Amino acid sequence: MASKVKKTTRTVKKQTISPFKIYWEKKNYILLLVGILVSIIGYYLLSVGTWDSTESLIISPILLFVAYLIIFPLSIFFRPKESSNTSQEG
Repeated sequence: MASKVKKTTRTVKKQTISPFKIYWEKKNYILLLVGILVSIIGYYLLSVGTWDSTESLIISPILLFVAYLIIFPLSIFFRPKESSNTSQEG
């Protein structure tokens, strides 16, 4: 006579880790907020005054250029250098 054996399986819930938690740190968020602030200032200066004012033609395009092509990519690609804790023995 064969006895019945119950097989119990345990289900483990997988915790999903946010990809931003791995790559983004406080410095990345600060750079992102600085980029947003610079772009807001650039758009504000673009709307101030007449269409041929110095703010609209010179200053605001420079600020928008810096925000979109320098600060935003820098905040995305910035990673701190990993410090190695192993010491080299010679």
